[in-house]
Amino acid sequence: MEGKIALEEHWAIPETLQDSAGFVPGTYWDELQSRLLDVQDRRLKLMDEHGIETMILSLNAPAVQAIPDRRQAIETARRANDALAKECAQQPDRFRAFAALPLQDPDAAAEELRRCVDELGFVGALVNGFSQDAAHGDGHDPLYYDLPQYRPFWTEVAALDVPFYLHPRNPLPQDARIYEGHPWLLGPTWAFAQETAVHALRLMASGLFDEHPSLQIVIGHMGEGIPAMLWRIDHRNAWVDLPKTYPAKRRFVDYFSENFHITTSGNFRTQSLVDALLELGSERIMFSTDWPFENIDHAADWFDAASISEADRLKIGRDNAVRLFKL
Repeated sequence: MEGKIALEEHWAIPETLQDSAGFVPGTYWDELQSRLLDVQDRRLKLMDEHGIETMILSLNAPAVQAIPDRRQAIETARRANDALAKECAQQPDRFRAFAALPLQDPDAAAEELRRCVDELGFVGALVNGFSQDAAHGDGHDPLYYDLPQYRPFWTEVAALDVPFYLHPRNPLPQDARIYEGHPWLLGPTWAFAQETAVHALRLMASGLFDEHPSLQIVIGHMGEGIPAMLWRIDHRNAWVDLPKTYPAKRRFVDYFSENFHITTSGNFRTQSLVDALLELGSERIMFSTDWPFENIDHAADWFDAASISEADRLKIGRDNAVRLFKL
């Protein structure tokens, strides 16, 4: 399929580059860092070869979210966003941008998002999971965005009417003891999905989407396992009559169906795509590759041949992103 739009596509600035070093064996690091630092050369050639018209670019992980010093987080986010704006300006028809945000400081994050959208032309934000702030547990406590201090930030996101991509990061050491002795479970194998799914469910349960029903959240990797679990999340032990213990007024399936979108990033399996289609419908799924951590050819070749209707392929590959991001 020609004209595809991909939106979980990463790059790095030199000061955040090392954050990605642990995700591949050392022998692959030269290749990965070359992929991360490139925008205008190899990336663009691969897009041309595999029918990708536009990439929406975002900073690598965890980057800003793992900087406990607020001032440094704010400065790094601003530098990264300015650098990305310059890259996109070279090929405005091929590259668009998500803002990196210093959510250690919700007010500063709201201000930076407003600047990126209004002045730099960014189409939303991508945030790498929870943030660490030295003012909270010396930076060793994860800050999730269902916490009350983030409500004004979400008000700004809703007012700007741009999507928010919730991207994974690994849990902090004190929260990763379940993986002790099994480091292979960290990262994209399992921990990324678990961490992001819990964060997404916390947002749903918090009542955030009752307050801001227009908010639109994007999560990758075919929904981080949530689509297959939606019925059980809403109906566990349904024969037991117990009051809800969270503020949300509606079912989780309602929020997921109305306030969330998922991408195919890094999860190139037709059976999983068909399940997502049955749970969400084709209007809330979008194509992505997860370059440079996954191969563009793996993503594009699979998607172009997947056993779905051509109407759904067009929606997922292009039309949904055009509509959501006002491209």
